[in-house]
Amino acid sequence: QHRVALYSGIFLVLIYLSVLISEFLAPYNLHTRNTEFIYAPPASVHIFRDGQLVRPYTYGQVMTLDMNTLRRNYSDNKDDVQPLQFFCRGDSYRFWNLFEADFHLVCPPEGGQLFLLGTDRLGRDVLSRTIYGARISLTIGIFGVMMSFVLGIIIGGIAGYRGGVFDMLVQRITEVLQSIPSIPLWMALATIIPLTWSPILVYVGITVILGLLDWTGLARAVRSKLLSLREEDYVVAAQLLGASSSRVIGRHLIPGLMSHLIASATLTIPGMILGETALSFLGIGLRPPITSWGILLTEARSINIIALYPWLLFPVLPVILVILAFNFLGDGLRDAADPYK
Repeated sequence: QHRVALYSGIFLVLIYLSVLISEFLAPYNLHTRNTEFIYAPPASVHIFRDGQLVRPYTYGQVMTLDMNTLRRNYSDNKDDVQPLQFFCRGDSYRFWNLFEADFHLVCPPEGGQLFLLGTDRLGRDVLSRTIYGARISLTIGIFGVMMSFVLGIIIGGIAGYRGGVFDMLVQRITEVLQSIPSIPLWMALATIIPLTWSPILVYVGITVILGLLDWTGLARAVRSKLLSLREEDYVVAAQLLGASSSRVIGRHLIPGLMSHLIASATLTIPGMILGETALSFLGIGLRPPITSWGILLTEARSINIIALYPWLLFPVLPVILVILAFNFLGDGLRDAADPYK
């Protein structure tokens, strides 16, 4: 019944499915450099020519160098019409690093260019790199939440069900962790990762850091729910029948609040994505050749770069859309899980 949450859920499903075929969706290979088109602006797509509807096309771009400012200026060559190719063969790539392929959803014509969102300082297509970057930025949120989900359920479940000294100890640890500002704590832990680690190990390390630091909120939610549920008749009945604590928690208590946990998880994933983006943007998170939205935004850290080449800020748009979608979805799931509505 929450229409915005429904549309947000559909959007998230589609964008997560897209990471499975990033190589196919991207017009160029992740590492392709077009050295003749450094800092090229986004190209406009046209569908009308001489008043008639035609296949989508772009114009070829001509670069001139301003000798006073050494700035590259690009202009459309109206005589060079470049129709877009769909379901075509273009740059080669290794699909999920398993096998070679060169099939793309859209490609430039042979000898042409297709920079729908412009290029960066090395002549790499911004759109293609943003599509590839989604795979890292989105999955790191999922894996991080899975880790915090497990820790939150186990620690919060035991604290809420058993109480006593363990509960008090967990609450004090939670208060200490939540009192530390997130960004400085992330930065301090991220600097522990050795520079000699491979990109995959760095990815795993950042995921573990985000997961280990974000379980506190979920643990408190689980604890507060179990404090109220452990006095219910069906829990007392299970205890009288000799059920162990782990069975009571796992079989009788956790399923009763799973809907609330799912809603909490959807609200936690945005924090994970923002954490990775912030760390990579500050230069202490993921490192090339891995590409994420945070790494792409490092290209726009200078105000002069933003003023001259504003299209380098485009990777911030999918970050905003995904964060909003997760928050709307979480609100909808929380409302749906409310037993009093």
